[in-house]
Amino acid sequence: MDRNLLGATSARPPFMSHVLDGVRVLDFGRFIAGPYCAALLGDMGADVIRVEKREGSEDRWTTPVADGGEGALFLQVNRNKRGITLDPMTDGGREVVRDLVATADVVVANLPPQTLAQMGLDYAALRDTKPDIILTTVSAFGHGGPWSDRVGFDGVAQAMSGAMYMTGHPDEPMRLAYPWVDFTTAMMSAFGTLAALMERRSTGRGQQVEGSLLMSAVTVGNAMLIEQGVIGRDRVATGNRSQTAAPNDCFRTADGWVIVLTIGQPLFERWVRLMGERHWLEDPRFKDDISRGDHGGLISERMGRWCAERSTERCLAELGAARIPAAPVLSPQQALDHEHVRAIRFMLPVDYPGLTRAAPVADTPIRLSATPGGIRRRAPTLGEHTEEVLAELGYDARAVARLREAGVV
Repeated sequence: MDRNLLGATSARPPFMSHVLDGVRVLDFGRFIAGPYCAALLGDMGADVIRVEKREGSEDRWTTPVADGGEGALFLQVNRNKRGITLDPMTDGGREVVRDLVATADVVVANLPPQTLAQMGLDYAALRDTKPDIILTTVSAFGHGGPWSDRVGFDGVAQAMSGAMYMTGHPDEPMRLAYPWVDFTTAMMSAFGTLAALMERRSTGRGQQVEGSLLMSAVTVGNAMLIEQGVIGRDRVATGNRSQTAAPNDCFRTADGWVIVLTIGQPLFERWVRLMGERHWLEDPRFKDDISRGDHGGLISERMGRWCAERSTERCLAELGAARIPAAPVLSPQQALDHEHVRAIRFMLPVDYPGLTRAAPVADTPIRLSATPGGIRRRAPTLGEHTEEVLAELGYDARAVARLREAGVV
């Protein structure tokens, strides 16, 4: 890990190989699902080339934190990439795309099908250039339905999957602020891309990998949808309180908030011992998880009184001693400052031009003991590696200058 780029050194020995050494990925993605899929492949050693608009793609400027306008999300999901600018809608741009594809193993693009075709990035066009290419696409709604051609972000999948309806309160559905659908889709798309690479290694065949925001959201909420489809419970939101176990809720302490998650009979019995009130075990209303969920308001009321009498620190100490899952409800700054978050060295300080201080970027969220991934380079500045990548394709300085004059790069 380059100290100049990251402001931190890596525990990885410099001689250790990466899982995806020798794999080249072209990233035409935007915002989260496509770019983070490509970033995960880059974390594992792939040479990822991010291709964006000449003026900078819109996701570069979302939630700006750098003097140049680059955004927080961009710094996270575009690490371990080289960056070039390109207009694939021009004749010269489509020629550069074909040259890039000829050297690539994977193309990642979360763009509408009609846009892919216009850019020469649909699977048929890619296969004409590179027969064993793998195309990884991400859409909002997946193919085959009446909404397949519609566009959307994380929130539309939260809304259509039932997640928003079950979050918040019956009179106000609530979207989770963190884009869990986008990141879940990115991870599943990276998983599918790795599976396709394994298949190609065995057979020589490429293929198209498809992820979708709606499929990801429905997958995460599938148990609730199964319950609805089979027995029709018609549940509605109950704030932070679980409907299938208790105490499973968020509680105010004397100086903050904690979440307590008690699921299963052994944990419930530990909670009863902590309360010192055996009657909870003798009452048929609390005989199992689903019954406790049905009467969860009663258990939450008791747990709420217990927490209110204690500081957050004391609550967590006593719950921890009882081996009951619990945690403080932290603000973003408190999350960054928490002793455990700091101790596991997961948030890496990554420098970037125009930042007043290094950005705390989450490392690869899965750790391999023999071939770990990791952040090796910061996100690229706009067009930072255009000349370098084009030179690798055989374009000399004069050819690159002509492309610039023509508005191609």
